[in-house]
Amino acid sequence: MNRIEAKFKELKKRHKKAFIAFITAGFPNLKTTEKLVLEFSRIGVDIIELGVPFSDPMADGPVIQDASQLALKNNTNLDKILSLVKRARQKTEVPICLMTYYNPIFCFGEEKFARLAHDNGVDGVIVPDLPPEEGSSFIKSTRKYGVDVIFFIAPTTSKQRINYIAKAARGFIYYVSLTGVTGARASLPKDLIANLKIIKKLTSKPVCVGFGVSAPGQVKQIQKVADGVIVGSAIVKKIKENTGKSGLVKKIGNFVSSLKR
Repeated sequence: MNRIEAKFKELKKRHKKAFIAFITAGFPNLKTTEKLVLEFSRIGVDIIELGVPFSDPMADGPVIQDASQLALKNNTNLDKILSLVKRARQKTEVPICLMTYYNPIFCFGEEKFARLAHDNGVDGVIVPDLPPEEGSSFIKSTRKYGVDVIFFIAPTTSKQRINYIAKAARGFIYYVSLTGVTGARASLPKDLIANLKIIKKLTSKPVCVGFGVSAPGQVKQIQKVADGVIVGSAIVKKIKENTGKSGLVKKIGNFVSSLKR
């Protein structure tokens, strides 16, 4: 049992839902990212997603795209991110996932990536552009080393495919709340709750909702049905607004705490 599975078991026992926070690794710099990981752990974030910056982030909206570009200019790469996780592991046991596109993994080498991810303390990996049908060799490598591959279900996914994805997924299932890219939205899709209820009937695995979630009221609404909620763009935007200002880590921690509460 890795940290993700243990976390969901713990939350279920306490009748709680997971709050998952996403930040782009290397934005505004890796030193700040490391501090934010420890701050998120301190305030009780259940799972942390570290976005691996990529030059063509097709699933991401402008906020995360801009953060990725700046992180790439800072020479942020997989080696440095894995080293960051290894350092963080000396101080925290919070579950950590990497959200990356397949190209960096392919260039790194699937087997090498899975081995080093495990060795450095990564618990899961989310790959938006790798459907399970095309990821058999990668899935095999990650399972060998106990790293969960978390797959997506979208509003347009059929029941038959939901069953297929649920069998392949480990850790949790990432439900994309809307058709489109990441980014804060003023309101949630009207069919969100109904779609979640359908998915929950088809799988016993935890289902967490991301894309578009940006306000405490939205978090509260989603967690009535889902097993967890993922907030990314709203946090990254808040980091951008506070870059260069004093107390950035504390300010972001306070914002994330307000969402978690």
